Amino acid sequence: MKVIAIANQKGGVGKTTTAINVGTALAATGSRVLLIDLDPQGNASTGLGIGRNDRHTSSYDLLAGEGTLADAAMPTQVPRLDIVPATVDLSGAEIELIDFEARTHRLDRTVQRSEEQWDVVLIDCPPSLGLLTINAMVAAHALLVPLQCEFFALEGLSQLLSTVERIRSRFNPGLSILGVVLTMFDRRNRLTDQVSDDVRAVLGKVVFDTVIPRNVRLSEAPSHGLPALIYDHRCSGSQAYIALARELILRLPNVAKAAA
Repeated sequence: MKVIAIANQKGGVGKTTTAINVGTALAATGSRVLLIDLDPQGNASTGLGIGRNDRHTSSYDLLAGEGTLADAAMPTQVPRLDIVPATVDLSGAEIELIDFEARTHRLDRTVQRSEEQWDVVLIDCPPSLGLLTINAMVAAHALLVPLQCEFFALEGLSQLLSTVERIRSRFNPGLSILGVVLTMFDRRNRLTDQVSDDVRAVLGKVVFDTVIPRNVRLSEAPSHGLPALIYDHRCSGSQAYIALARELILRLPNVAKAAA
């Protein structure tokens, strides 16, 4: 079971859209996928059609030690894609976790105790580098970083990478960078190309070849409670996420084996 945290401390970079659509694409290959919604906003849960009144056991309960992954996981409309939803309770978890024993390892303990009924676990992190994101990084084998093609992208990325190094040195030496995916790419904007070139010059092959374009259908899909790959699989955004999933599988050989 491969655990991938999808993180960037900056909001609005496409973390949740990436989590939903990569999860859907992986499930379409035959992999059993679990998405853990660790963002208090609960957008991943809403985007997969899970109503707020239907979220009985949530990611907050996992952090509080009051449930297992199997207890909290719910099926979605996507075959082989389950979700652990988020509720408003998660908004207070940062403060509550301070008083917990091993507060940075709460999620990791839950994941380690699971019976591995999934091939891939994706964790949708909040837009911060607080205890929720740290819990995700401690539990993860790898980090997937959506990076918006804008002026301050590299500045925020350097802060995130510094946090990753601290997590490696103190809590999780096995944490790797699976890759950086450029999002909200707009070829009509010269700055977009410049940012893309700069990121690739600095990070090289860590950056996925696939870029995710700005696409109206990607924005519309969550309001229908559907991944874009189901809402409109022909749109440029959906096709980009399918291509990204192919690249991701190549970087995770065990996932390719499971899907086969």
